[in-house]
Amino acid sequence: MLQKLSIQNYAIIDNLEIDFSGKLNVITGETGAGKSIIVGALGLILGERADSAVLVNKEKKCIVEGVFNTGNKKSIRTFLHDHELDAEEELVLRREIGTNGKSKAFINDTPVNLGQLQELSSMMVDLHQQFDTLTLSESGFQREVLDALAGNFVVVDEYQAIYRQWQHIKKETEELKSRKWQFDKEADYNQFQFRELEEANFHPNELEDINEELKMLSHAEGIKGALNKVYFELQERESPLVQQLKGMLNQLNAYADYHPALAGMIQRLQSAQVELQDIADDMDRVSNQVNYDPEKIEQLNERLSLGYKLQKKHGVNSTGELLAIRQQLEEKLQAVLNMDETILQNEKETNRLYEETKGLAVKISANRYKQAKPLEGKVNRLLAPVGMPNAKLKVVIKPSDLNLYGADQIEFLFDANKSGQFQTLRKVASGGELSRLMLCIKSLVAKFIDLPTLIFDEIDTGISGEAARQVGIIMKELASRRQVICITHQPQIAGKADTHLFVYKEIVNNLVKTNIRPLNPDERITTIAKMLSGEKPTSAAIENAREMLMN
Repeated sequence: MLQKLSIQNYAIIDNLEIDFSGKLNVITGETGAGKSIIVGALGLILGERADSAVLVNKEKKCIVEGVFNTGNKKSIRTFLHDHELDAEEELVLRREIGTNGKSKAFINDTPVNLGQLQELSSMMVDLHQQFDTLTLSESGFQREVLDALAGNFVVVDEYQAIYRQWQHIKKETEELKSRKWQFDKEADYNQFQFRELEEANFHPNELEDINEELKMLSHAEGIKGALNKVYFELQERESPLVQQLKGMLNQLNAYADYHPALAGMIQRLQSAQVELQDIADDMDRVSNQVNYDPEKIEQLNERLSLGYKLQKKHGVNSTGELLAIRQQLEEKLQAVLNMDETILQNEKETNRLYEETKGLAVKISANRYKQAKPLEGKVNRLLAPVGMPNAKLKVVIKPSDLNLYGADQIEFLFDANKSGQFQTLRKVASGGELSRLMLCIKSLVAKFIDLPTLIFDEIDTGISGEAARQVGIIMKELASRRQVICITHQPQIAGKADTHLFVYKEIVNNLVKTNIRPLNPDERITTIAKMLSGEKPTSAAIENAREMLMN
């Protein structure tokens, strides 16, 4: 609900503040008083294009601000959450045009772009002006009207949840098939590479170990000679070093009791003798193990050559990397097998969801078909009283492919003059006719759809008398459920207002300015009487105005 509209420095409006009620608000005033200027200013916070020409005072910026009560509407909460904006029940939309002509938009004092302002404001305000194509011409609104009357919203929500699942798994299956096709193209080559590595059957660090072993075998004779020579010096020569140490120990032991330092030296010599003896034994053992083996060298060289060849092929430098590639190839080959199973399961689920989606779509369509003729009848019965006795609405439903909203293509066609030639609304209906048609339709669905604030500008074009009275009655009924703001020249409509706002011009500092004020009951009688009979209303007009307000 629009609670307050503030306008500063817009055209001939200097500073204006308008408070609206939650029901039927009617704005009247003489032609040229500035009613359309107020609508133009309102359009700024609805995201319409800004024009620096509206700045009469070039020294000040233009500011238009609307204060809305969102009623905790879910779609608005979702929008604010998705755009990381403060979610409050009272919402302030503001538009500023700077002295340089640049425009800025704000939601609760947070800067936003024009697209975001338009998206949010469209959830809160539905503005109907002359020559607009209007929401009524949009297929989404036409479908929503039919679904509202058909009571389809719950089943449509259920349908959309399943439809999205179906589309998701369908897309996932197509992606799997595409990946499988790519894997299949590479499968033979991957299989060849895997078998090559599997047959090589390398174990961790094998190539590195072979390299070390080959170095040892290629120097086996030199290693063995050096070991034997050292062993000979330690153990086998005529006076081996180990035996010499033993003799030294015997000499020192004879005097161990006579000098305190000798005990430590003897212990160190004993340790050295034991260590050298162990070294000699190890050298003998290693020497016996080291043998030059041409056949083994050839085998190891062949193994190493195979390893280097595979490393070069795969662009790696270690056994571990080769083993990792083998693991990756094995996983790819296994993935193809798993993919087949997953694709099969997905296709079964896709078919199940498709049948479920199609079943719900049939149910939705049946409900829509049931309401098409009743909707035509109800609207057509309302059209005559509001000044369109020869107009007819026709609801056309055609089958379509499954989509997010079912399997129907819905279109409202219009014949303004009993020609029998029904055409799309934007082609044959005038601005005033579209507004009144929209009013009739929205009055029928107001109890089912969470409508935003409805603003009708010049809905009364081309009508008067009883037709205008009927428009007023419908608006009054509609305003019992939704806020309605109407700019009108018709006293029959003005008489139905819960809040009557009067636009007028005044001279301020030798400049013409637009202003607005709410009328009290007596002022309303006078204003409506003037609308009936002119600037100097007759007593009959005054009495007629009083009767309009009483009724």
